[in-house]
Amino acid sequence: MLWKDAGATQENPRPFVKTPLCKIVSLCGVLREDTPDGIQLKLISLPQEPENQKKWSERHLLECFFKAVGPKKPQLVGYNSHNADVPILIQRAIALGVDSYGFASRPDKPWEGADYFSTAGDYNIDLATIVGRWGRMPRLHEMAVISGIPGKIDVSGDNVWNLWLQKKYDAIVNYNEFDALTTHLLWARTAHFGGLLSTKDYEYEQALVRELIETEMLDRRPHLKRFLEKWDSINAILSERRD
Repeated sequence: MLWKDAGATQENPRPFVKTPLCKIVSLCGVLREDTPDGIQLKLISLPQEPENQKKWSERHLLECFFKAVGPKKPQLVGYNSHNADVPILIQRAIALGVDSYGFASRPDKPWEGADYFSTAGDYNIDLATIVGRWGRMPRLHEMAVISGIPGKIDVSGDNVWNLWLQKKYDAIVNYNEFDALTTHLLWARTAHFGGLLSTKDYEYEQALVRELIETEMLDRRPHLKRFLEKWDSINAILSERRD
């Protein structure tokens, strides 16, 4: 019905649907913490149990996200997140009547605290606006692959509709996890370019991501082997070309 109302035709059976009318079905990210024991990485995925239908509730996903982010105010990093991820989360939360748990609070002055609505501060970083602008903005997949980082593997954003309709819920979570790892690696490369990570620290960050993937592969995410294989194959090709 949504596609029909959005102007579906035989040539374009699934036109773009305005984001307030969409549904959030999965959220994933890499949590990076600077602890007394050093940098710690954790791959976080929602729903945590894709086979459990109750965990797919959009309200449940949004509440988990805002409860985790709102009180602690971590720095958010995404790709095209100023135009897509963050606004969609806000739109759907408002539509469903979900409390932001402090996510929506804003300081009286920009320099006095976290402000996720601002695109000028350091709490909501969009890598896409750093590497490009409209008309010259590469896609995440393009920027990642040319940098030796796996981009989209098997699935792209356009395929998520089909996966949902086919009830391939695991595949949706897998796709999101790949994207989260890709974004984190691109962030590290961008931070290295900007002087925020030394060459030694950047190499260490990549080693931490590899360690995270290898640990999760053995635990409950065997599909991450595809990411590791792609990462190695891309770098092997780029190394040959540089030589």
